[in-house]
Amino acid sequence: MKIYFCGSIRGGRDDVNIYRRLVEKLQSYGTVLTEHVSSSELTDRVVVAEVTQPSLGVGYELGRAVDMNKKILCLFRPSSGRTLSAMIRGADDGQLFVVRDYTEDEAENILEDFFSNIKRI
Repeated sequence: MKIYFCGSIRGGRDDVNIYRRLVEKLQSYGTVLTEHVSSSELTDRVVVAEVTQPSLGVGYELGRAVDMNKKILCLFRPSSGRTLSAMIRGADDGQLFVVRDYTEDEAENILEDFFSNIKRI
């Protein structure tokens, strides 16, 4: 499986260590890609986005992934004190676009659950 991971770059790098942990875990489910989400070779890919740090770039990538009917998992940490965009929260349909609140300790289990459900589809 090919997985596209997004996280804030220009909006702030405060969560870079969390991103690293998430990517390490995602690698156990497939190949984590770094190319742009609008790549013409996007087919069976999954997008996982850590959305705690607001980022226009991640929002754009998510919009492109929605347009391409990609399976999307957004991860948000309420402990950050931030509020998740209502547009992202409201996009959760429980199937193609999934938003999960998490703590760092819960991240691996959330990923495991998400990817085990994909394999059943």
